[in-house]
Amino acid sequence: MSLQTWWLFVMMTFVVSATPGPNMLLVMSTSARQGLRTAVISMAGCMTSLMLMLGLSAAGLGALLQAFPAVFDALRLVGAGYLAYLGVQVWRSPVQETTEAPTDTTAASAPPANAWALYRQGALVAASNPKAILFAAAFFPQFIHPEQPQLLQFAILLGTFAVIEVSWYFVYAASGKKLAHYLRRASVMKTFNRVTGGVFVSFAALMASTR
Repeated sequence: MSLQTWWLFVMMTFVVSATPGPNMLLVMSTSARQGLRTAVISMAGCMTSLMLMLGLSAAGLGALLQAFPAVFDALRLVGAGYLAYLGVQVWRSPVQETTEAPTDTTAASAPPANAWALYRQGALVAASNPKAILFAAAFFPQFIHPEQPQLLQFAILLGTFAVIEVSWYFVYAASGKKLAHYLRRASVMKTFNRVTGGVFVSFAALMASTR
């Protein structure tokens, strides 16, 4: 892999990762509600799914989706259904007046079951994101030169992607943390939940209508 190819991958990945999507919205909203440390759990779930999809890409996922378009359609519809469900859950989330914004100390003391739920939610959101599926199946393999050692190329690209993606997660999480100050009031939190839930449902509608 040439340095020029790597820089092209860096620039393209930077733009793709920066684009607001379900993953970034989940990280930002989790940080706003429960603190930055709790958002890291959601990030870990998202990254687990993304790393798995990129690994499957190296094993021929792109060829599978090209040969069987119905597979992608099925994944797209399942993902749309899950995002719609998540949007409804966020919309209907109970709110209460609070005198303190969520802190990282509070988030760190969250029970394991809650941590697992956040991790699982992050993994499912990332796995159902068609942008991530297309990135893994169509975009990522184009930067691997078939006549050069593929394992090394894959490791370099995977590491590069992870650094860029996680960096953007923290940018969005920091933005969410700043919102926490305004979410102390129940009325504001209710509006935030409805806006966030509405955006998730909008993502679901876009996924379901995309061909």
